[in-house]
Amino acid sequence: MVPEQTPGGGRFPAPVRFVALGDSLTEGLGDPIPGGGWRGWAALLAGTLGERPGGVELVNLARSGALAAELAERQLPAARALGPRFASLVVGANDTLRAAFAIERVADALDRAHGALSADGAVVLTACLPDPGRMLGLPPPLARPLARRMRAVNTVVHAVSARHQGVHLHLAEHPWVAERASWSVDRLHPSERGHRLLARGFHAALAAAGLPVGPAPALTLDGPPPTRAGSVRWMATRGTRWVADRCTDLLPGLLGLALQECRYGLAGSGRLLDAAADRAAQAALAALADPDGGRARKAAATTKGAATMAG
Repeated sequence: MVPEQTPGGGRFPAPVRFVALGDSLTEGLGDPIPGGGWRGWAALLAGTLGERPGGVELVNLARSGALAAELAERQLPAARALGPRFASLVVGANDTLRAAFAIERVADALDRAHGALSADGAVVLTACLPDPGRMLGLPPPLARPLARRMRAVNTVVHAVSARHQGVHLHLAEHPWVAERASWSVDRLHPSERGHRLLARGFHAALAAAGLPVGPAPALTLDGPPPTRAGSVRWMATRGTRWVADRCTDLLPGLLGLALQECRYGLAGSGRLLDAAADRAAQAALAALADPDGGRARKAAATTKGAATMAG
């Protein structure tokens, strides 16, 4: 890093920064702080990074609702300008909840962001995510298409991290993900406990990679755990708006996917939908290794009318 100028004309080392990119999960939703705003796993992790406590400055660029493409186009340039030592790329859940979902766009955005930050010398953190259909408790015909999409995103995230030698957390496989107390009232964002467990997961992954870390983030809670009454209040206020927004964007296509799911299920051929989703994820990864060939395959798929809502 280039040393910064002091007021007296001298120089001192530039601050060691951890820049967090992503969506509401990284913004900290579910872990409120007194006076308003959010803390979240990134802030909890930042305090444990580096050679000494508090030696790493956190810049959180994550924004609620962000898609993978928005991360690459808007957050990435700002992150690179800060010259981070650590950076996190946790995104993709919102993509699975959009009608225009296309795994190749997610793969391209993540690969561009991870590749650029890694080339700049940053240690890049990524994570696999649990599928939103299961977290929301949707019925199987609705949940399975979303689970398929989330599996495709996780396949891509894992492969991109390996490609650029990042630090990857298999979050979706952690036992605490299935515990209700780890999730906030909306069932999509971690509670304070969940954010602390997520920070500890990344801390352990960094330590296993031989990177300097301090003591792991504590599990002692600052605030009360989520309650049933809190869930009712959230649904009566912010939750209703969230559901309405998602219904406008996703529901028509998701209902079509549900009908397809039922049709294939009755025919005993649901595995064909799984295989198609797996092939799409592998094709997206192949396009990263062979950009020219990937563009040709994408053009051919568009010509054949490949649906971006494919389960």
